[in-house]
Amino acid sequence: MHMEDLSPAKQRLLRLFQAINFGRVEELEIRDGEPEFSPVPRVFVELKLDANDGPRPESRLDCFPLRSQVERFFTQIARLNQGTVEVIEVRHGLPFRMVIEAMPAEVEP
Repeated sequence: MHMEDLSPAKQRLLRLFQAINFGRVEELEIRDGEPEFSPVPRVFVELKLDANDGPRPESRLDCFPLRSQVERFFTQIARLNQGTVEVIEVRHGLPFRMVIEAMPAEVEP
């Protein structure tokens, strides 16, 4: 799968991850398996003081293959379908970890 295969909302979210590089997104609403930006999610950027953090190289490209963790992330929000992703941890411009609220019966062992 490539960047241009994504819906505009998913492309916008992926570009946000690239802009953050290191940090997190909180309270991202999901509707019909798509990220919503109203209300606007909270965005936190981690600033490293011991290194030069430049922009992600792919942020200047319109077409690039998606990494496996991006595909897994979008699969998870499609499964969520409706709800809120409480926290998305971003590392190297990629979704690294996500936290959603689940009912006890929905949690798989």
